Amino acid sequence: MATDQARSEAADDSYAAFEERVRRIANVSNASGILQWDQEVVMPDEGTPARAQQLSALSAISHELLTADETGALLEELEDGDLEEEQAAVVREVRRKYDRETSVPQELVEEISETTTNAHPAWKQAKENDDFEEFAPVLEKLVELKREYAEHIDPDADPYEVLFSDYEPYIDLETAERVLERLREELVPLIDAVEDSDADLETDAFAGEFDDDDQEALARDVLDSLGYDWDRGRLDTAPHPFSSGTQFDARVTTRFEEDDLLGSITSTIHEFGHANYTLGLPDEGYGTPLGEARDLSVHESQSRLWENHVGRSRPFWEQFLPTARERFPELEDVTPEAAYESANQVHDDNLIRVEADELTYHLHIVIRFEIERDLIRGDLAVEDVPEVWNDKYEEYLGVRPETDAEGCLQDIHWSHGSFGYFPTYSLGSVLAAQLYAAAEDELGSEARSASEKPSGDEPRGDLDDDIREGDFEALNGWLRENVHRHGKRYTTPELIERATGQELTADPFLEYVTSKYGELYALEDY
Repeated sequence: MATDQARSEAADDSYAAFEERVRRIANVSNASGILQWDQEVVMPDEGTPARAQQLSALSAISHELLTADETGALLEELEDGDLEEEQAAVVREVRRKYDRETSVPQELVEEISETTTNAHPAWKQAKENDDFEEFAPVLEKLVELKREYAEHIDPDADPYEVLFSDYEPYIDLETAERVLERLREELVPLIDAVEDSDADLETDAFAGEFDDDDQEALARDVLDSLGYDWDRGRLDTAPHPFSSGTQFDARVTTRFEEDDLLGSITSTIHEFGHANYTLGLPDEGYGTPLGEARDLSVHESQSRLWENHVGRSRPFWEQFLPTARERFPELEDVTPEAAYESANQVHDDNLIRVEADELTYHLHIVIRFEIERDLIRGDLAVEDVPEVWNDKYEEYLGVRPETDAEGCLQDIHWSHGSFGYFPTYSLGSVLAAQLYAAAEDELGSEARSASEKPSGDEPRGDLDDDIREGDFEALNGWLRENVHRHGKRYTTPELIERATGQELTADPFLEYVTSKYGELYALEDY
């Protein structure tokens, strides 16, 4: 008995030491995140040389802590022990990172960090100058470095698959390719049908020029409406909107263009979805995988769910349009239906991914996916990217970019070295529809329990009714319960199965878009 107790106490001590080390690594990483946020939002233009060294140093510290012999010894000891389910999940996640990072030389880690830091201003300047050749040498170096990185992790694997698994470790590349191929096959004829439709949709409900300060006030109204926690967040602007942080500090950025009020609204809602997920992670899990988001496909599902299933819905515009009119009296004659139609028009000439509609958006992703896959595999030279990019846009979307800025320089991701990232956008959209359908099934009027209905009032309606009333408590509660609170306790397939009762499937997304756009554009065959 005494021996068993001694073993149990030793195991507890080992896990406590392990968790302390994990939290130190997480805090170094989170500090890097704040510096990266600062660089993209408020850092002076000439701050890059120092910032590159700062981030490189923090990256080295994190790498050293994770790959130290002490970490490996603790992992081996704990894996041989009797762990609780949550402890085993933490060990699983750290083991995966440990195995990957111990495969990569420290010098390469530091070189990648410094190169990506310097790549950001190079990309920004090249985009402003509309000159891909300015960015090409940096991109070529990043491609070489990431190939070397992938080779160290698994010299026998497809290097692009290795990089993809950095962002989506539990959904294999074959599944991602299958989803993308199905979307391309089924969305193209739907988009063609939309283009051939004679439906007369309102497309100019938000036409005009809108002051940046007033747009920012409206963006804050949007965040207020959705329930953003300002005590743990803030709103700023960035050239490429993003959200970052922890459950204690989840920040949103957006952007304002005087002739694109709708874009600032949808962009803000999209980033709210990311921040809302981060804020929903359990406080007590901070510093461990239990308090971290379950990778990028799940993260993107949250932003796309709020942007599209909520922010582009009829009920949303029925409840939010009066607020928009207060900020912009020129919208006085705009009806909720006109706002809904404008928010969901399918563009036949759009070149910009972040401005794309729900249908053509995925062809933007396919193009980026195919190009970066070929770059990493060595099947495409960096110097040929602009031409191949433009050719694919003409083939897939029927439009051809006239400039590098609106073409291959429009996205920031490659300057971050984020090869393998883009497929998670489409995977996230697919998962968003699957999660929203599951939430609707559980939260519909017949499914709500008596305890969820206001005493003495009529039974609550479905999610459309909630959105129409500006009440997001039920939807957000469902997401907190089924997605957010679990952190990385489960693998992605396990989390999806638990939340929806199904494995990842494109069916709900395709049903959603065919029904929605079939009705909007009066398509007889949809």
